[in-house]
Amino acid sequence: MSQVVKLETVQDKIIDIRGEKVILDSDVAELYGVETKRINDAVKTILINFLKVI
Repeated sequence: MSQVVKLETVQDKIIDIRGEKVILDSDVAELYGVETKRINDAVKTILINFLKVI
């Protein structure tokens, strides 16, 4: 069963880098309760699949 994360919790993780709002991979991993490596692997997989489509 998944848990709902409070909006304030997510907003507290957002930082501004060179005018762009971002959330660090380690913060995303913490929100999802997984290792940072799993988040990075998922992003790589999504990017590879996206590039295959275009």
